[in-house]
Amino acid sequence: MTDLAQTLRLRDDFPGVGDWHYLDSAATAQKPNPVIDAIARAYGPDYATVHRGVYERSANMTLAYEAARRKVAGFIGAASDGEIVYVRGATEGINLVAQCWAGTQLKAGDRILLSTLEHHSNIVPWQIVAEKVGAAIDVVPLTQDGKIDLDAMRAMITPQHRMVALAHVSNVLGSVLDVRRAADIAHMVGAKILIDGCQAVPRLAIDVAAMDCDFYVFSAHKLYGPTGIGVLWGRAELLDAMPPYQGGGSMIDKVTFEKTTYAPAPTRFEAGTPHITGVVGLSAAIDYVQGIGLDRVHAHECALVAKARAALENINSVRLFGPDDSAGILSFEVEGVHPHDVGTILDETGVAIRAGHHCAQPLMRHLGVEATARASFGIYSDESDVDALVRGLERVRKIFG
Repeated sequence: MTDLAQTLRLRDDFPGVGDWHYLDSAATAQKPNPVIDAIARAYGPDYATVHRGVYERSANMTLAYEAARRKVAGFIGAASDGEIVYVRGATEGINLVAQCWAGTQLKAGDRILLSTLEHHSNIVPWQIVAEKVGAAIDVVPLTQDGKIDLDAMRAMITPQHRMVALAHVSNVLGSVLDVRRAADIAHMVGAKILIDGCQAVPRLAIDVAAMDCDFYVFSAHKLYGPTGIGVLWGRAELLDAMPPYQGGGSMIDKVTFEKTTYAPAPTRFEAGTPHITGVVGLSAAIDYVQGIGLDRVHAHECALVAKARAALENINSVRLFGPDDSAGILSFEVEGVHPHDVGTILDETGVAIRAGHHCAQPLMRHLGVEATARASFGIYSDESDVDALVRGLERVRKIFG
C-alpha cells in the first residue's frame, strides 16, 4: 500500500504528532524538527534584521533571506527570484493581485471567472474588486465527480473575461486541476490566470513555467513551514507594471514630501520589516520535502486516500465526496450526524479531523450540505491513521444508532 518503514521514520521527525492520529493537514501541517530548529536558530544566535544593517550578522541574515527567495524560485520553476514576492500567506497574495493588477486593469463590463469549489480567499477578494470597478463574476461548474469542468470553462469564456482564478487542488474534495489546460483556455481570450496552490504545493511538484499560469500563490504553513509567510509568484512583466500594495520602509526608491518613487518588484510589494524567521522556516521546509521527493509524497498520500475511501465505502451510512483520485484529502458525511459531532467523537478516540464548511460555503451548497467532515493526510500519516479513522466512525454509528 505504502512505504510504512519510511513513513514511520518520518513520523519521528514531527514532535507534534507522536501517537496522535492527525488528519487535518489540509488546514495546517505539523512541523518537522529541521524546520523547528531552523526557526529557533533564526530567533536565537542568528537573529538580526535584513537589508538594513552593515554589521556581519545582519549581512549573513540578509544572505540567508535572499537565498531562500532563490530556493523558492527553483522549487516552483520560476524564471528568476525577482518573480517571488513574500507575503503573509496565499490570502494576502490573492488580495495583492486583486488590488494591484485587477483593480488597476479591469473596468466596467469586464468579467472575472472563478469556479464552484473555490476557497473564500479566492472568491471574496475578486468580489471586492469587481464591485469597485464594475466588473462581473462568472462561475465554472464542476463535473459529477467534483473537478472543475474545463469543457464548460472553454464553452463559457469570452473576450470580456480578463481574469481567471482557480484552485490547483480543492481543499474540500482533493480534486486536481489540469492547470496547463485551464491556462490555455484563459490565454485563448487574452485573460490572465491566477492559481491558488495552497493544497498543491505540499503534494505535487510545481512548475509554473510548464503550467503557463500568470500568478501562483501558496502558504508556507501547509508546506510544513511556519505560519505568517507565503509566496506570490507572478510573471516579471506583470509585477513590474503593478503599483505597490502597501507603503512603508524598504519598498521605496526615494522619498520626499513632494513625491515618492518605488523600488522595483519584488521589493515594491514588501513594505516594512519582513517575517525574517518565517522565510528561514520556509527555506527549511522546502529542503525537507525535497529531501523526500514530492512524487513520493503524492504517491504516499494517494495510497492512504485510496485505502480510506475503500474502507469508508463499506460503511452504509457514510457518503463520500470528490473524485477517486483525490490528492491527500477526503471529505464525507455520516448520515444523520452533524460533522461537528463526528469530529468531537473522533477526537475522543485520538483522531483529529476538520468539520465545517472549510471556507467553501458555495461548494457546500452545491453538494447539498451545510458542512462536511474532512480527513486530510500528510507525509507523517500512515495506515494506522486510516484504521483509527474507521474505528472512530464505527463508534459514531454505535452512539447515534
